[in-house]
Amino acid sequence: MTGPAATFGFRDVDPAEKPRLVRGVFDRVASRYDLMNDLMSGGVHRLWKDAVAARLNPQPGETIIDCAGGTGDMARRFAKMARRAQERRGGPDASVIVVDYNAEMIAAGRERGGEPEIVWAVGDAQRLPLPDACANAYVISFGIRNVTDISAALAEARRVLKPGGRFLCLEFSQPATEALRRAYDAYSFKVIPQIGQWVAKDRESYQYLVESIRRFPDQKTFVGLIEKAGFSRAGYTNFTGGVAAMHHGWAI
Repeated sequence: MTGPAATFGFRDVDPAEKPRLVRGVFDRVASRYDLMNDLMSGGVHRLWKDAVAARLNPQPGETIIDCAGGTGDMARRFAKMARRAQERRGGPDASVIVVDYNAEMIAAGRERGGEPEIVWAVGDAQRLPLPDACANAYVISFGIRNVTDISAALAEARRVLKPGGRFLCLEFSQPATEALRRAYDAYSFKVIPQIGQWVAKDRESYQYLVESIRRFPDQKTFVGLIEKAGFSRAGYTNFTGGVAAMHHGWAI
């Protein structure tokens, strides 16, 4: 092992191995990823994403990084919102840069078409192929728990943001009550892998995704990591009783 263990679901693995293992998961699920999100959440993930986009409030002329942006469903929201603002009051085009480690996910996004503001790139959240202080906003949705080193990814987010830049992270989190936690665990471990087997023909990948959620830091612990990365005014908003949470911070 090359350093402290990295998490891969409930397993602890060599950090050098995790990128390959995660890439394999998303290579297998890329073509059915958006459909599976709808089935697993009953479509509620769309409401969570709409809330994040509203909080971001994209503006004309802004550069927005959609890290771990996958098939581009968040990027399309950002581009459309920025264009509507542009139509109301003018200004230059926004630029939405989708960066994802997995080429299969990027390819699936390109095949679905995109908005003219979107640029696609394959890249690592821990080593973004972007210069310092180049972006007005950075968003990562359901991706940060898959990186090998969460703190390194947060430091990169801080690096690429301009002074005053916005950081937003949408991620599965910890339900706020014990009753909801028990119900969510039962659904996650019994139903989601089975849906993966039926729809994507891949139970193992969805078992990993469920396990990775359980290994992710709780809301307050994650706030501490955001602050340690250099962000100010960090906090979070729970969605659906803490099943997911939107974390935020400012590059000040």
